[in-house]
Amino acid sequence: MSTLNTRRLGCDIGGTFTDFVVLDDATGTMRLEKVLTTPDDPSTGIFNGIDRLASGASEPMLGVATVVHGTTLVINALIERKGSPTALITTDGFRDILEMRSELRYDVYDLQIEYPPPLVPRHLRFEVPERITADGTVLRPLDEQALRPILARMREAKIETVAVVLLHAYANPAHERQVAAWFEKHAPELNVSISSDVLPRIKEYERTSTTAANAYVKPKVRTYLDRLDAGLSKRDFGGRLYIMQSSGGVIEVANAKALPVRIIESGPAGGVAASQWWARHGNIDDLLCFDMGGTTAKLCAVTKGEALVTDEYEAARLHHFKRGSGLSVNVPVLDLLEIGTGGGSVARIDRLGLVKVGPESAGAKPGPACYGRGGESPTVTDADLVLGYLDPAFFLGGTMPLDKEASRVAIETHIAGPLGLSLEEAAAGIHDVANEDMAAAARLHLAERGQNAAALTMVAYGGAGPVHAYGLATKLGIHRILVPPAAGVMSALGMLVSNIAVDQTRTFKTMLSRADLTALGNALADLENEAMSLLPEQRAGQVVTRRLGELRYAGQGYNVAVPLPSADEWAQTSAASLASAFEKVYEQIYGRVYTDVEIELINLKVIAEVMPEKAFEPTRLPPASEPADAARRGERQVFAAGAGFVSCPVYDRYRLRPGHVIKGPAIIEERETSVVAGPKATVEIDSVGVLVLSLEA
Repeated sequence: MSTLNTRRLGCDIGGTFTDFVVLDDATGTMRLEKVLTTPDDPSTGIFNGIDRLASGASEPMLGVATVVHGTTLVINALIERKGSPTALITTDGFRDILEMRSELRYDVYDLQIEYPPPLVPRHLRFEVPERITADGTVLRPLDEQALRPILARMREAKIETVAVVLLHAYANPAHERQVAAWFEKHAPELNVSISSDVLPRIKEYERTSTTAANAYVKPKVRTYLDRLDAGLSKRDFGGRLYIMQSSGGVIEVANAKALPVRIIESGPAGGVAASQWWARHGNIDDLLCFDMGGTTAKLCAVTKGEALVTDEYEAARLHHFKRGSGLSVNVPVLDLLEIGTGGGSVARIDRLGLVKVGPESAGAKPGPACYGRGGESPTVTDADLVLGYLDPAFFLGGTMPLDKEASRVAIETHIAGPLGLSLEEAAAGIHDVANEDMAAAARLHLAERGQNAAALTMVAYGGAGPVHAYGLATKLGIHRILVPPAAGVMSALGMLVSNIAVDQTRTFKTMLSRADLTALGNALADLENEAMSLLPEQRAGQVVTRRLGELRYAGQGYNVAVPLPSADEWAQTSAASLASAFEKVYEQIYGRVYTDVEIELINLKVIAEVMPEKAFEPTRLPPASEPADAARRGERQVFAAGAGFVSCPVYDRYRLRPGHVIKGPAIIEERETSVVAGPKATVEIDSVGVLVLSLEA
């Protein structure tokens, strides 16, 4: 390997596996790796993978210019309540905002309705005398003396981190910054998160909840990233470490330490970014991204080349499909659906005698029964192995052989025997239930967005995604599936094809008809400067900024994101042109406009993105010089719905070339995953090696 700093390493930690991709910008080559995740200390899994990549290479990390990392650390800490003891400091009289929430019931008919307990218990929520009005005027100065007894009580409780959320700090952050400065002087060991940095926007509960979540995970994320940085340095890495954001784009590690809540869904964002990247090379704009790993499945719709980003994210929902039943974390997150169906999802029989799959997962430890690590419960991976979709001798390229007999025993003991089914019927039932669970979630996800599944192209990735894509697409009525190269490690790849990007937001509340456009332009310019200051210095490439306004009809509770004119075009902007832009977007979403209701501007947002001088492009493959049969590795018995086990050809993906056409049923194997092409599929290989499955209607 060269030491010319032409290579970049992407790393994604999943619930079961940790994935790696090394891109060499000079040669256009990719190297992949996949190791088991180490739940007790995720950094151990990262170093295991890096060391495996290093085997046989000379000083490998010296040739790596950047490492981009995605992690589930933040979301897992919130779900499992494994953050740090946290205190909250707020304005006198607002101690209970975390329990009052928004005063909306997510289920009006549930008389025993429950909400997740606040991250900060009541005895650790403290009030200080101060008051700022909604327009930013100081009504009552901050009494710093009130902080002394609060600090004493925090030290008694061994508090490591504190969230500071004062009333109307989005309009004037002076008091929050004063509190932060006081703690820096008197308790520098504390991690302090202030809402005017985390979420300078209106809505008290959302702002308080998001800042509390940031504070709750901040020490753990700092410790983890410091440990990661130190481990990379020991391996002679001298480049820059970046972290994938939940909204797409990557940020420097210092920004991730300060605002860890922004990396809450960093792994799935990488997969969506890679899906868009591959689809652009095929001129495909409307996608359903389908990522199925060992623990969960993620679905995300992309329309006209853009994935929808939402600021109304909820973590740790008590009821997955009920908005309002979780912890509000209002940061930009790709609007994706995540369900507890993965290769490691455990199959069981419910009280009605029906087969259910997930959300409990065997994870990486002990893992499915076939892993031979102590797992005894049947999982989706065990079912796929029994059905012939996986080769027990070629899992992870043969580096991790599977125990097929252990899968048979687990399914027979827990599913087939109790239900009086044959082993094959039970395994097929587990596989189909997993597909139906994902299809039901996808139908709801797409219906809420007014999208038709049949008009979308599915991009399948993750270790289990290509195995289940055919069955899921059949249930949804999707007619085309893309399985890109490196599908088994797509999220790690997506981190390397994503640009550095930051976004800044601020409340600017005014009726559009009475808006001061000069003040509005100045506020946007300030946000642009703030965003630019967060970008790394001396970065090659051009910074592109996008301006957005969140507007609504007066009296409504939800906003619509509308593109705003650039700084160069602002002089020609009028209230009427902004209203017209809002109405165009509003009508696209809701099908009508209201000409007799005033339009209100609520928030401003600026996104700054570093565009590289030369983007990485996939290598174009030479056309096939021999028939597809030359890539056949043999045949094996594979289960087909309605036909039982049939003899099915197995192909080596690495020998397939553009021009090859394969008729289903067929199995196409690569090191990190297997592609199941059912009897109604025809597989073609495009110019960059993407498998294109066309399904008969």
